[in-house]
Amino acid sequence: MLLIVAGAGLLLLVADSAIITPLTKSWNARSKRIADLRTSIDAERQLIGRADQINGQWDQFRTNTLPTDVSQAENDMLKAINRWARDSGVNSVQIRPQWQEKSGEDYTTYECHADYTGDIRSISRFLYELEKDSISCKLENIEIASRDDNGRQLSLGIQLSGLVLSNPDQQ
Repeated sequence: MLLIVAGAGLLLLVADSAIITPLTKSWNARSKRIADLRTSIDAERQLIGRADQINGQWDQFRTNTLPTDVSQAENDMLKAINRWARDSGVNSVQIRPQWQEKSGEDYTTYECHADYTGDIRSISRFLYELEKDSISCKLENIEIASRDDNGRQLSLGIQLSGLVLSNPDQQ
């Protein structure tokens, strides 16, 4: 009787390690994969539901990029920067533009580093004008520092990137 119980116990141990444990692990892995796929499907359904909105935003973004003509792109970006400065009342110290091209990419950026001085009101107005403008530019870096002991005169350093698509009609 003891041999039968020991044999049955050994058989159950072998069955557990050879059959039941691998099947349980496989079941859990499949359950996790199914849950991941359901999450992915839900996310894609949401994207499909917002396709018109996303395409509309892309069309607006694409039409507001800088022109592919280099001189026109430079002119448009510098006009926008000067307009923001004029409308806000900041004093321009210097503007340093340069082109940034990345090999293998469908776009180029026109980067401008600009320095301004002014009070808190004019600097905040400048940043507001920059953000509300429709031109496709990205504020990469911003630095504000006090120029006096009271903090009434501030200096503003910004780095902007204007986007130029290589072939905007095919995007």
